[in-house]
Amino acid sequence: MAHTFPQGFIWGVATAAYQVEGAADEDGRCPSIWDTYCATPGNVLDGSSGAVACDQYHRYAQDVALMRELGVGAYRFSVAWPRIVPRPGGPANAAGLDYYDRLVDALAEAGIRAMPTLYHWDLPQYLQDEGGWANRDTAYRFADYAATVAEALGDRVDTWITLNEPWCSAYLGYGCGNHAPGIRDHAQSLAAVHHLNLAHGLGVQAVRAAAGEAARCSVALNLQVNRAATGSDADAWAKERADLIANEVFLGPMLEGRYDARIIEATRGVADWSFVRDGDLAAIRQPLDALGVNYYSSNTVRRAGTGEPAAAVDLPDRHDGAMPAQQGVEVLPPSGELTAMGWNQDPQGLTDLLTALSQRFPGLELMVTENGSAWDGDTVVPDDAVAPVAGPVAADGSPTVAVVGGRIVHDPRRVAYLDAHVRALAAAMGRGANVGAYFAWSLLDNFEWALGYTERFGIIRVDYGTQERIWKDSARYYRRLARTNAIPG
Repeated sequence: MAHTFPQGFIWGVATAAYQVEGAADEDGRCPSIWDTYCATPGNVLDGSSGAVACDQYHRYAQDVALMRELGVGAYRFSVAWPRIVPRPGGPANAAGLDYYDRLVDALAEAGIRAMPTLYHWDLPQYLQDEGGWANRDTAYRFADYAATVAEALGDRVDTWITLNEPWCSAYLGYGCGNHAPGIRDHAQSLAAVHHLNLAHGLGVQAVRAAAGEAARCSVALNLQVNRAATGSDADAWAKERADLIANEVFLGPMLEGRYDARIIEATRGVADWSFVRDGDLAAIRQPLDALGVNYYSSNTVRRAGTGEPAAAVDLPDRHDGAMPAQQGVEVLPPSGELTAMGWNQDPQGLTDLLTALSQRFPGLELMVTENGSAWDGDTVVPDDAVAPVAGPVAADGSPTVAVVGGRIVHDPRRVAYLDAHVRALAAAMGRGANVGAYFAWSLLDNFEWALGYTERFGIIRVDYGTQERIWKDSARYYRRLARTNAIPG
């Protein structure tokens, strides 16, 4: 039997500005930390950048038409801060705002809800020159920028998402240096954690001041699902330590107005937390209409070494990982069939995460704001080897066609991944999880950060040489799901 989702459930797709827009030097946009990072040889696997990417800046109308054909109800995109405020202190760049104005209007005309993310990692380089997220002032500059965007688009936005994955911004950007700005300093990473939290709270306040108190606000967190390798006390300690630094450092301040005392204790050899000032936690904890959850895989952890767990203050901080205070935690190699990213597949982890969040925060709507997979070996079938595939009839009764551009991509493993995780979502909702939306990552193959164009997450393939959009079987699967609001039995 097919599983039908509740009426009004939102099926969406997601992208990020630096990964898809291109037009890096057009219409007044200034350099971001990712432009700078990509310009340094060795930082990006294939030596590429997001300078052109999927050229969505010029092709947004085509991509909105693709979304309309998919039948999705929402598009989660990000606004490029360097397009909006390209010079320190402003003023706002009219050309940058005009682009998002056109995009939001096109989405409205197509009947697709606009869900912009205000920060998806592309910090203006001029702010990094002043310390970036390790500098408290960046949080205030984010609030100014958020207000500018909300004033321009607030009457047509469904839900505002302040930050995407602050874990990555803080720990990959400032902890291990694998992402822009490429800094390896755990003290800076913890300062960045707090200033990102503060930016979130100030950003919510700024959006509601500009767009009205009824403005729907959210944040997208990539909460880790950490499983203890055994039932031992030592492995339970390892799970707790990983959870504290990965998850509680964001959930506590944003939703409960506090930092767990165990976080401060665990990291006191790294930072003194003097960057937390009076009033900060009240500013960070703002009422949210939904919590975004990005999920791809899970971790299995155990206590490193032997003997009783030691306090973090007894162990020196090390730089063998993105997060601080993990010197007693060992992450085991993933098992099973791995994606091209080397990640495991654990749909049960999504069920468990959503269920636990709804139990902890009853009444708070959840959205799966990212979920997807990259695979090698997708097969592109030329037009003379495949016939157009008819989909469900359109509103006017005419048949629709799921094959676009004369070619199609067979990607059975991505289809299987999507299906398994959508079923895991349904299982969580069956256990009482309050989930209102699911966003496939990603609409398009795109620039995959430090991996460049070597991995493809899209349900639509992009031929980077011609910018042709080519449907995959996963897009056809998702189209059926979005249009019928049901998983086939």
